[in-house]
Amino acid sequence: MSRSVFRARSLAALGGTAAVAIALTGCTAGDDGGNGGGGDDSIIVGTTDSVTSLDPAGSYDNGSFAVQNQVFPFLLNTPYGSPDVEPDIAESAEFTSPNQYTVTLKEGLTWANGNELTSSDVKFTFDRQLAIADANGPSSLLGNLESVETPDETTVVFNLVNPNDQTFPQVLSSPAGPIVDEDVFSATELTPDQEIVDGNAFAGQYTITSWELNSLVEFTANPDYQGLLGPAETENVLLSYYADSSNLRLDVETGEIDVAYRSLAPADIEDLRGNDDVNVVDGPGGEIRYIVWNFDTQPYGATTPEANADQATAVRQAAAALIDREQIAEQVYRGTFTPLYSFVPEGLTGATTSFQELYGENGGPSLDQATQILADAGVTTPVTLNLQYSPDHYGPSSGDEYALVESQLEEGGLFDVNLQSTEWTQYSADRTSDVYPVYQLGWFPDYSDADNYLTPFFFNSETTTAFLAQHFDDPEINALISQQATTADAAERTAIIEQIQDRLAEIVPTIPLLQGAQVAVTGTDIEGVTLDPSFKFRFAPLTRS
Repeated sequence: MSRSVFRARSLAALGGTAAVAIALTGCTAGDDGGNGGGGDDSIIVGTTDSVTSLDPAGSYDNGSFAVQNQVFPFLLNTPYGSPDVEPDIAESAEFTSPNQYTVTLKEGLTWANGNELTSSDVKFTFDRQLAIADANGPSSLLGNLESVETPDETTVVFNLVNPNDQTFPQVLSSPAGPIVDEDVFSATELTPDQEIVDGNAFAGQYTITSWELNSLVEFTANPDYQGLLGPAETENVLLSYYADSSNLRLDVETGEIDVAYRSLAPADIEDLRGNDDVNVVDGPGGEIRYIVWNFDTQPYGATTPEANADQATAVRQAAAALIDREQIAEQVYRGTFTPLYSFVPEGLTGATTSFQELYGENGGPSLDQATQILADAGVTTPVTLNLQYSPDHYGPSSGDEYALVESQLEEGGLFDVNLQSTEWTQYSADRTSDVYPVYQLGWFPDYSDADNYLTPFFFNSETTTAFLAQHFDDPEINALISQQATTADAAERTAIIEQIQDRLAEIVPTIPLLQGAQVAVTGTDIEGVTLDPSFKFRFAPLTRS
């Protein structure tokens, strides 16, 4: 039996008659039996992610954005292999005054349905994001956008509340950034998925030619795409959704799909690394895991009977010196997470390894250093540490992760850890109410810029409180964060971001633990998988050798 016929039958089980038609068409178009289900021009991707809404105003999740990235145009985007934005369907983009960011569109842009793509569509896109402000949408990312003007059909002027906002270009590449067709989308409410597909309201590298929500999506290359990333290499891509990661693993292992991306179990990924029938592709990820200290209620915290700022700092530093990130990454997550040694993850411009340089022995733990830190501060040991984690929100491995953290912190008798867990519904309320002195959190970025790992965590002002609500407030950090956000010179801004991380590593408001690695598993004949620091998995570079 030819592999293509076998795969056509598997598609029937996965996605119904539309998928079968695509696969069989590929077989009759000169397939010699050595290629996959759709022949040379079709690749099948599998995922356990799900879509909330195809409408960019109604979704703020990985599964929805993964689809939107393939089909909608962006003013600015990240090229393959880089976290830094460049003009996409824009010809140019720049600050024309401190409070105005001006974008000039390329000439002759069109939607796949034949409609002209002009500045009017761009204004419509951002006006509707703010007007709809859906609870599941990304409109919060547009908090610095005051209004949008369109002097002509190719010019868009974004009027900003705060001047020289260096993160705004990144926002234009974020989930708030996909441009939509004003002749298809509603200005006041979310547009149903099927209406978007029927209206062929796409101008990305692909269009959607068949849509079965969280079952099967058929993408077809868009020959009129004029953006930064270039044309799609493969004509047809099928995206198949799985409820169970074990079935996803089985199908990529047996060749019924070509690519498995988000998310396979760590143990399955480890097993597949030893399978010669597949390739495991790794890349940097934006997800991070970390430990938060409440500066009021931690040992020697500001509201405790033994309050002492220097001793509180020593406790945080000693804990940082005892953490073995490599052990957690390997034993618990089998390499699907990697050690994180600073507040900004590896792969982003400005990322450092400040904790590796300050604490432990080349990233590993150091009992001697931790002992010395506590002794120099006059801290009596063992220090009782109440450590909290959520057993449900960050996956079933959190229990194993924090059991290992507990054993690491208790090494040498410096700490006596009281480890407790709370379900997320209660946990999310408790952590901002000073219930937990030390606790687990995770973060996935809104856009691939270092600021998204600094400002939300550590910036405090008269009108802004960092979401960690940990009672950390450092005037030097506040000034540096404000400075980097408005520094136009890229090299100068990078230096400030590095300085912020070094300063934070001395204070230790949080202990960075792990960075989630992006992992894709492919057939051995699939090339072009690019897992880059933008955290966007694009289908367009995929090819079959």
